[in-house]
Amino acid sequence: MSLEEKVERYLTTRLGAPAQIVAMRSLTGGACQDNYLVDLKIEAGDHKGDHRLVMRTDKGASLLASLSRIDEFGVCELAFNAGVKTPRPLWLEPGSDIIGNPFYFMERIGGSANGRFVVKDASINQARKVLPDELAASLARIHSVTPDMCKDADLSKKLSRITGDTPKAIAVNSIGELRKEVAKLKEAHPALELILNWLEQNAIPTEDPVLVHGDFRTGNFMVAPEGLQGIVDWEFAHWGDRHEDVSWLCMKDWRFGKQNKEVGGFTDRETFYAAYAKHSGVKLDPRKVLYWEIMGNARWACGSAAQAERHLSGMDKGIELASIGRRSCEMQFEAMRLIDHAG
Repeated sequence: MSLEEKVERYLTTRLGAPAQIVAMRSLTGGACQDNYLVDLKIEAGDHKGDHRLVMRTDKGASLLASLSRIDEFGVCELAFNAGVKTPRPLWLEPGSDIIGNPFYFMERIGGSANGRFVVKDASINQARKVLPDELAASLARIHSVTPDMCKDADLSKKLSRITGDTPKAIAVNSIGELRKEVAKLKEAHPALELILNWLEQNAIPTEDPVLVHGDFRTGNFMVAPEGLQGIVDWEFAHWGDRHEDVSWLCMKDWRFGKQNKEVGGFTDRETFYAAYAKHSGVKLDPRKVLYWEIMGNARWACGSAAQAERHLSGMDKGIELASIGRRSCEMQFEAMRLIDHAG
C-alpha cells in the first residue's frame, strides 16, 4: 500500500467520513523531518470540504535538541493558542503503525520562506517594509508563553534545558549540551573548544524563561506580497532566554547576501529592537544578544559539521548535507570575530 493510500485510509477512519487525497507531494525535507503537501477532500461531517494541508513526519534522524513530531505538535498548539501567527495544528497521530513514524497535519499557509526571495524579490518590496514590525509582534507573542502556561507536564519537561536554579542555569546548560555534541564529532575542532570556554567564562543570567522558537530566522517564516503569513518549523523550541531567538535571526548566515541588514537580511538591529520593545514591553539587552549570537554560531558550526559527517558516513547521503558541512568553519570564524568584538 502506498503512503498516499495509508494516509487516506487513516484520515477516513480518524474523521469518521470519506476522505480523498486529491494530490500529495513531497517537499524538500528538513534535517529531522519530512513534509508533504496534501490536498484533501472530505465528503461529510464536521470537516466537510476541501482542505489545503501540510503533513509532517519524523525522518529518523535528529539534530541537537530537536523535538519529535509529537512534541512539536504540542508546541504548535501552545503558540497558536497564544495568538502567534503560525499554521493551525490539526490532527496528530502519535503511533508508528500507520506510516512507520508519528505524524501530524496542519493548515497550509501561503507565501514563500525562501531566504533569497524574502530579502531580495521585488514582488514583496512593500511587505519587507512592514516585515520587521510583523515579525517583532510574532516573536513577542511567542515569548509571552511561559512554563507555567503549559499544562502538559511531560511536554514542559522536554522543553526544559534548566537543571539548577541559578540565574545562569540556561546558559550553562546550553553550553553543556553543545559540549556533548562537539564531543561526538569525529574530527577535532579546537576553535569550537575555545568558543565554548569563552561562553562558560562569560555565562549570562536569564531572569524570565520563556518559550523560545529555537530556529527563528529568515527561511522559517512565510512571506507574501500581503506581508507575513506565518512562522513555521518549531522542532527546536524550548524554554529559554528571549535574546536567543533575537540573536539567531541576527546571525550572519541568515542574511542571504544582505550583510548590511543585520537582522535577517531585511532590517537593522535598532529598528527591530525598538519594534520588539513596543510589542513585548521588554527592552532587549544588546550584550545578551551578542552572547547568544556567539552561542548560536557555535551551535550552527557544530550542527553543520555533524550534517557533513552524516553524508560522509553514508547514513544520509546528499549534496545539501555535504555543502552545509563546508560552512562550519565560517561560523567558527564568525563566533571568534564576535568574541573579539565583545572585548
